[in-house]
Amino acid sequence: MFNARVAIVFSGQGTQYVGMGRICCEDFPVAREIFDLADRVLAEDEPDFSLSKTCFKGSEEDLAMTINAQPAILTVSYIYYLIHREQLQLRGLEPIFVAGHSLGYYTALVVANAIDFVDAVRLVRERGRLMQKAAEETPGGMVAILGLDKEIIGRICKETGVEISNFNCTGGQIVLNQIVISGLNESLVQACERAKEMGARKVYRLPTAGAFHSRWMLPTEAGMRDAFSRVKLRNSDIPIIGNSNAEPLSSPDEIMAESIRQLSSPVQWVGSIERMTKEGVSTFIEVGPGKVLSGLIKGIDPKVTVIHIKEVVG
Repeated sequence: MFNARVAIVFSGQGTQYVGMGRICCEDFPVAREIFDLADRVLAEDEPDFSLSKTCFKGSEEDLAMTINAQPAILTVSYIYYLIHREQLQLRGLEPIFVAGHSLGYYTALVVANAIDFVDAVRLVRERGRLMQKAAEETPGGMVAILGLDKEIIGRICKETGVEISNFNCTGGQIVLNQIVISGLNESLVQACERAKEMGARKVYRLPTAGAFHSRWMLPTEAGMRDAFSRVKLRNSDIPIIGNSNAEPLSSPDEIMAESIRQLSSPVQWVGSIERMTKEGVSTFIEVGPGKVLSGLIKGIDPKVTVIHIKEVVG
């Protein structure tokens, strides 16, 4: 059923839901260990904060906050991978690449052994804090546009002062072309109106707190450089496909540069999938709370096999 040339991809922000990971903690000791570890690490700076309580019993609003959603999704995604890792190995499904959509890039770093989970959960908590702060200072958001060519969307961006922030899907018979734009609120309203006038099949606001992956996130870069100065990066065991350039990364310098660059650069998800298929990947295994990436990948290349990790191992 599966091709030996496999890539594992990790979910980004927006896939969170209250209750995620709770059943895993009841059934698998390793899941409880990872959540306990995340709780202890984050409590060092925030004694009153509990990631597990936020995931299991918090409100949808609290969990969706960027500062909370990022460590939550990282933790749950890593747990899913650890639970199923042995079965993947037994079935010969060892990845030749790993990749993640935006936040999911950090889960890919952990799985590729480029960084310890403890450092990663600290980094994404700080990443979320910085992104949330930038969003509060320059109120904006993100809008998905389906069914318009990137050239047309590019013209809309120039007219209205917004930016393309995600090249998510090329579209085809299975799903529509999907490109995400970011910008300040007033400009986004204008861009949405223009997209509809130009024939977009669907235009909708994403549930994000700000204009991520755009110039409005440039203020986060200094803080993330400082955060990275306090962690240890290693050469990765598996090549990691970067979000901003769709190129394989493995050295600490490459990983560091991509980690900063991706904050204010568009996510080249289409390019990332195309790069991996060019290298022979024909099976993608999605790991994370949702299945958003599975649909996008199938839209990019209908010939590949795409499946969620829970379905791979039963």
